[in-house]
Amino acid sequence: MPIILPNGVTSATLLRSEGIEVLHRSPRPSSTLRVGLLNLMPEMSRTEMQFARLLGSTDRYVEIVLAMPPSYRSDRVETAHYERWSETSLPRRLDGLIVTGAPLELLAFEDVRYWRELVCIFDWAARNVGSSLYVCWGASAALYAFHGVRTRILPQKISGVFQQHVVEAKDPLMAGLAATFPCPVSRHAEVETHKVPWQRDLTCLAQSAESGLCLVGDAARNAYYMFNHLEYDADTLKLEYLRDRARRAGTTFSPETLGNHNIVNKAGRDWREPAETVFANWLAIIAAQAQSVRDVNYVA
Repeated sequence: MPIILPNGVTSATLLRSEGIEVLHRSPRPSSTLRVGLLNLMPEMSRTEMQFARLLGSTDRYVEIVLAMPPSYRSDRVETAHYERWSETSLPRRLDGLIVTGAPLELLAFEDVRYWRELVCIFDWAARNVGSSLYVCWGASAALYAFHGVRTRILPQKISGVFQQHVVEAKDPLMAGLAATFPCPVSRHAEVETHKVPWQRDLTCLAQSAESGLCLVGDAARNAYYMFNHLEYDADTLKLEYLRDRARRAGTTFSPETLGNHNIVNKAGRDWREPAETVFANWLAIIAAQAQSVRDVNYVA
C-alpha cells in the first residue's frame, strides 16, 4: 500500500526510485492511520526510509508525521518538513508513535539537551496515542522516564545480527513469528533484565542470551520498547562498523561482539520477514485501538 509523506521530503523521492508508491495525501482519510515519527537520528532521510518501507509493506494506508523536539539541532535542510513538538505544540491526533534511537548512549539522560521536551512527549503519548514503539536509545530513554531504569554502559559496543527468542508468543506484537528470529543489534549500553520492574505490568516479549533484552511490552502505557533495530537496511551495520572503526583508530570488534562473523560483507537482510511481521502486527494493534475510539464516539 502507498505510504503518505509530506510533499517535497527527500526520502519520498528515494523511496519512489525503489518502486515504492508515495502519496502526499490519502485517498481514504477516514481509514488512514497517522503515525508520528519522532526522528532523533543524524541521518534523518535514511531513518525515514527505513521505517517508511516497513509501515508501507501492509495493506493499510499510513500517513507518517515527521517530528522532532524543539531543542533538537540539525544543520541539515531535511528538517524543513518536520514539526517541532513541545508541551504547547503537540499533534492533534496520532494513532501510533515511533521514537527512534539516537547516538546519545554515553550521556546521562538528564544531560540530553531536549530531555524535558522528550519526557513531555512520552507522557502525552501514554495518554493519547493508541500504541507507541520506542526504538534502541528511544526505548532506553522511555523506560527510564516511566520506570527509572538506568542503562549499563557496555565495555565494548555490541554490533551484529543476533537470534532473538520469543518469550511471550501470546502478545499481539509477536503473532506469526517463529520461536526465534534474527535482529540487528547496535548499541553501547544495555538494560539489565534483573533491573526491570516486571511487577509494573511489564512483559518480556523477546530476548537473546548473547545480546540481552530485545522487546518489552508496557500495557499500562500502550507502549513497546525495542532495544534493537528491525528497521535496519542490509548495509546499515556495515556502514556503522566502518564509521566506528574510522573514528576509533585501532579499535577492533571480536566475533562475539559482532554476533555474525561476516557483518562487513553482509549481503542479505535475513531479518526482513520478521521485521515486516512485527510492524504489520503493530499497525493492526493501533488500527484496532483507532476503531474502538471511533465506535465509542459513534455511540456517544
